[in-house]
Amino acid sequence: MTAGLSREEAARRLEEYGANVVARERRTPVWRRVLQQLRDPLIVVLLVAAVLTLTTGDLPDAAVILLVIVVNTVAGVVQEVRAERAVAALTALSAPTARVMRDGEERSVPAAHVVPGDLVLLGEGDIVPADGEVTGAALLLIDESALTGESVPVEKAADADRPLSTVSAGTVVVRGRGRVRITGTGPDSALGRIAALMGTAPGLTPLQRRLARFGRVLAAVTVALCAVVLALGLVRGQPVELMVVAAISLAVAAVPESLPAVVTLALALGARRMAERHAIVRRLPAVETLGSVTVLATDKTGTLTEGRMAAERLWTPQGEATVSGIGYGPEGRVARDGHPVAVSDAPDLAALLRASMLCNDAALEPPSDGDGRWRAMGDPTEAALLAAGARLGLDRAALERELPRVDEIPFDSARKRMTTVHRAPGGELRVVCKGAPEVMLRPPVLTDPPDTRTRAADQAETLARDGYRVLAVASADHDETRLRNPDTWESGLSLLGLVGILDPPRDTSRTTITECQQAGITPVLITGDHPLTARAVAARAGIVAREDEVTTGDRIRKGTAGPLTALRVYARTTPDQKLDIVQAWRASGQVVAMTGDGVNDGPALHRADIGVAMGQRGTEVARQAADLVLADDNLATVVSAVEEGRRVYANVRRFLLYALAGGTAEILVMLLGPFFGMPLPLLPAQILWINLLTHGLPGVAMGAEPVEPGVMRHSPRPPEESVLGAGLWPRLLAMGVFVAAVTLVAGVWARETGRPWQSMMFLILGATQLGVALGSRARPGSLANPFLLLAVGTALVLQAAGVYLPPLRALLGTEPLPPADLVIAGVLSGLGHVVMHVQRRLFPARPPPTRTAPGPAHG
Repeated sequence: MTAGLSREEAARRLEEYGANVVARERRTPVWRRVLQQLRDPLIVVLLVAAVLTLTTGDLPDAAVILLVIVVNTVAGVVQEVRAERAVAALTALSAPTARVMRDGEERSVPAAHVVPGDLVLLGEGDIVPADGEVTGAALLLIDESALTGESVPVEKAADADRPLSTVSAGTVVVRGRGRVRITGTGPDSALGRIAALMGTAPGLTPLQRRLARFGRVLAAVTVALCAVVLALGLVRGQPVELMVVAAISLAVAAVPESLPAVVTLALALGARRMAERHAIVRRLPAVETLGSVTVLATDKTGTLTEGRMAAERLWTPQGEATVSGIGYGPEGRVARDGHPVAVSDAPDLAALLRASMLCNDAALEPPSDGDGRWRAMGDPTEAALLAAGARLGLDRAALERELPRVDEIPFDSARKRMTTVHRAPGGELRVVCKGAPEVMLRPPVLTDPPDTRTRAADQAETLARDGYRVLAVASADHDETRLRNPDTWESGLSLLGLVGILDPPRDTSRTTITECQQAGITPVLITGDHPLTARAVAARAGIVAREDEVTTGDRIRKGTAGPLTALRVYARTTPDQKLDIVQAWRASGQVVAMTGDGVNDGPALHRADIGVAMGQRGTEVARQAADLVLADDNLATVVSAVEEGRRVYANVRRFLLYALAGGTAEILVMLLGPFFGMPLPLLPAQILWINLLTHGLPGVAMGAEPVEPGVMRHSPRPPEESVLGAGLWPRLLAMGVFVAAVTLVAGVWARETGRPWQSMMFLILGATQLGVALGSRARPGSLANPFLLLAVGTALVLQAAGVYLPPLRALLGTEPLPPADLVIAGVLSGLGHVVMHVQRRLFPARPPPTRTAPGPAHG
């Protein structure tokens, strides 16, 4: 008897085979990557601004702008270099060597040299090198979960129906041996077809699309306004050179050149916080994309479920019972009517589980590496039966000593059952048989009364509808004479009961799904597993309750599934169908996050707006195709990551409100000042100085603002909404008008009273904007972001230095203010903080309306 290979060991071998291959990456020239980064509309505006500032001789501001461009470009190039390895990772799933029969001899050849027509020999632990048909098999069991999502390894046999007689490249032999005639290699194999689905490059993230639109609009508006300022100055008779410089300075002031730095800092901080929560970001823009997610498409096995099999339900003609426990360890209990039972309390349950442990080829391996986990060796379904028996108090080793196996009929897909023969202490032979209810619950296999068989069949159907894989177990004691003919072994048996087995949902699944729904995110389940199993898991997790929200890949292929976005559970799906489902949701205007761990998930992970892979049990293909890797394989980590993404987007909007309000104020001052008797309200150098201080450290520090309370109780921003949407335009215009009004009023008063009005306007305009920055904080009155406080304080000192420090006075053309005037300027500047704080109280950022994806169409 052989227990076979554990799924953990199979996954480890698969990982070892691919460790070196994944490192090979298709290289793109660095210069091409740099050009792609510089094509961003906002970066183009900054490049123009840098050229213009250089023409004015303002080297410090030009240096700041160029530094922002360089940092942003380098960050983008580094991100791109680390991405797009998914196709290369597919070759990691090819075994380095394969055993083939050529010219009547067994040879070991590189897997890449296997060709159609070759006869490949497979043994336990081997990775199938190419697609093929089974020509001979002995207990051949193959783990296909990476390709199909099936929780249970599949028995393979020759001359069976086609799905059971074919094997696919990249699957792992967990038990037995076989001979396979190769039918497809390279692009003609299952892996090759998946590779073809992963050839497209990822598109722009929602934030990148929004900022691109914003950059184009900002560039056009800035150029138009600066042309107006230039024209007005020339009409008033100002020198042409002075007005050209003033217009250029105003253009630079209107452009929030710190925006790329703010975005990069916010994304980097978000990535660091996500790493602390076990979410590893592979592509930095993905941080923000998570905050925009409206649909979460999740895999089943290992994501919503624990990725193992568990015997949860027991039924005997005498009653029902439940089994609880974690993993494959013996810790747990068997309960009937809510009360724990032991072997002596429930002889019917003891007989059922005793037989299940005897008619069993699996084994359980105790913890050996300190993680406390028991591991299943062989078929996970049989391992689940061993764990259930241990939780009742049965000892498998003692059973085998008491009833040693003397013969057997192995399981095969045609008979759908397995039979073992054991010698009892009294000398008689005990026959134990377990298998599918449809082949067990009928004569001549059973001799039980018809009503018993009917009750068992009804119970088996109920368990199947609930998503359980059901096994029927029967036994009988006979003398040795009767059992000389193996054809009689599987007849005249007595039913011991039924066992319901499934891959149990994670404890956190339902809570996580509920949190997603509260945040306005629509969860859907996409799996390659059976539709009944998929629906049962989805119902337990809270994804779906109605049958009309469940479909299958076969119905999708035939075109009878209806609108894909009207469904919530998709079962028996192929990799290309998963891709179609993700594309359908994206085409309907949704931002889709896809989670998965298998090779079959790779194309959908690659094409989704945000791909999320499992780090522990996930294949290398899934990890390389994803933007985010969950180190703990916990779907709840996605919710934490979504919160970080929303924080990033909120901080970008916070900075835009602050920066554009200041730019609006500067433009209004330059436009309206001449109408109040001030031909040139501010000198070009003064505008650039204010811009440098307000958009520099304080602007970048805004990217580190903490998340606002209650952010996960709101729906995500609609994907089509502008980055300045949801009421941000009116707010920034109102603040711009207010700051400009305070500056102009102070300037007119200072001019009428014979004070240095231009210096007064210079000081107030800069300081008031810094007050607005303090009033923009996510959590006023706290020390949640001390960097912003320090940045604003430093900028205020430098702004005052521009009026009082002789070298800066000479550079900026300012005059010192008397102490009384400085106090007046300080009081007026403080109004920026007060008004911004009041505005946030009276007109908070409007949460978007509750937004759910389109529901099923009903009659």
